[in-house]
Amino acid sequence: MASHRRPKQPSRTRVTVLTTAAAAAVALSANAANAAPSEKPSKDEVKSKVDKLYEEAEQATEKLNGAKEKQEKLQKEISAIQDTVARGQEELNGLRDSMGLAAAAQYRTGSIDASLQLFLSSNPDDYLDKASTADQLSAQQVEALKKIQEKQRELAQERAEASEKLKDLSSTRTELAKKKKEVQGKLAEAQKLLNTLTAAEKAALAAEDARASRSASERVNLGDTPPASNFAAAAFRAAQSQLGKPYVYGATGTASYDCSGLTSWAYAQAGVSIPRTSQAQANAGTKIYSQSQLKVGDLVIFYGDLHHVGLYAGNGQVIHAPRTGTVVRYESIGNMPFQFGVRI
Repeated sequence: MASHRRPKQPSRTRVTVLTTAAAAAVALSANAANAAPSEKPSKDEVKSKVDKLYEEAEQATEKLNGAKEKQEKLQKEISAIQDTVARGQEELNGLRDSMGLAAAAQYRTGSIDASLQLFLSSNPDDYLDKASTADQLSAQQVEALKKIQEKQRELAQERAEASEKLKDLSSTRTELAKKKKEVQGKLAEAQKLLNTLTAAEKAALAAEDARASRSASERVNLGDTPPASNFAAAAFRAAQSQLGKPYVYGATGTASYDCSGLTSWAYAQAGVSIPRTSQAQANAGTKIYSQSQLKVGDLVIFYGDLHHVGLYAGNGQVIHAPRTGTVVRYESIGNMPFQFGVRI
């Protein structure tokens, strides 16, 4: 006989959960349907972001250049100290050999004295501090032992100095790797943004940049501003010879340059050595705060943190290596935040 029992009703809890889930699904579907698709940034927005990333990359580049310069300086200093230590050790060995020969001669004659016995012991450093020792030594032996002790102290100091510089070098290399990674990250991020542009947008940006990057053969009105000096004029002519060369971070020529790489190279062609980084170049001469007082060949420092530098070209123009994706070119001094000039 068939059962007349009523089917089991779903629990209230289960009904509530299912209802809530269904409502949530409906809401999500409605939101998804109503949500506006994410808008692709415009060409100008991409350019603005890319320019900012290039500026940040240049800031990191100048710090990278500073770390490179410090590394090279430390390596030279360490090498010089190691050479000094090596020569000092040879001198010390010679002094000890001389004392050893004196001791051998006295031993052969049966007259080796307590002073030389003490010197040849395992702890000669406190030799002269021993009571009544000085009376047993000849003036020549006293002088020789003093030289040995002095040379030992010098070598200990030089080795300690070399050790500290090696620690500093290790720290500098770590900083160098960090800054290099930072620059590469900024450039990769900029390239990723540029890759979102259409072919037509990329062509438009390239055309804008081509107009800014005037070719070396194009005439630029530089006026008749006199050079700051003969070597400033020579540095400026050297920079002019590099018009059209590409910007590459960390580069110092002659295939490519970064901003301070161009200015330091140009002055080197004039026979004048200036620091490698823009921040150091900012303190390399007399500061000139009025643009009207600038002369051809003066360094021109830009941005509050002094991370960009060019050479004054006259008539409100500078010649500089602007940033990644550009070449050495003339540009209006007003296109960047001017800080001051530097007359070398």
